[in-house]
Amino acid sequence: MLSLQNISKSFIQRGIVLDNLNLEITEGESVAVTGPSGSGKTTLMNIIGSLDRPDSGDVIFRGSSILNLNSEESAFYRNRNIGFVFQDHLLLPHLTVRENIMLPLFAFRISRSDYAEKESYADILMERTGIKALKEQYPFQISGGEAQRVALVRALINKPSLLLADEPTGSLDSRNADLLGKLLIDMNHDYGISLLVATHSSDLASKLKIHLKLRDGKLIN
Repeated sequence: MLSLQNISKSFIQRGIVLDNLNLEITEGESVAVTGPSGSGKTTLMNIIGSLDRPDSGDVIFRGSSILNLNSEESAFYRNRNIGFVFQDHLLLPHLTVRENIMLPLFAFRISRSDYAEKESYADILMERTGIKALKEQYPFQISGGEAQRVALVRALINKPSLLLADEPTGSLDSRNADLLGKLLIDMNHDYGISLLVATHSSDLASKLKIHLKLRDGKLIN
């Protein structure tokens, strides 16, 4: 499904972060990437999500390079194919839980029938993640663990092919970290969504099918 071919990326302040990196992800696969802070995990995620461009190399998604897309096409690629979960939930404070979840639907025009279908899907996901009773609450009224589950549902609302989770449990206590990790794995198993998780948590990484380490700009087993 996804192929990163000889990806290199450097920054003036940090030097080379990714160095001829290669990665293959198949449909429905779950992959953990671990490495110290500053090793390039977030840069890797941003390149896959078309939020950043490599200095060289190519990113192939289902047979086509995403590096050839213009800004509008890149936005469509992200909205339709990629779900993002970050360490910070990034919920909009003036929107309710339900409104935050439905927000990605408005990036492009959507029909009433499609919106109704996504509303039903949102209810299913909220029920699965234990936040349905919170749907009319605002972010300041819920806990950090609940907010991260809202962010997960928001990432899944467009039924992405690939879920990118960048330190998704980094700001959570152990109980909520375990819960969110289980939810990520359940979504991978039950919905067939490919999962790529960048994490410091060896416990979470051990639960995914493949565990890679990012070291000196390359991924190693």
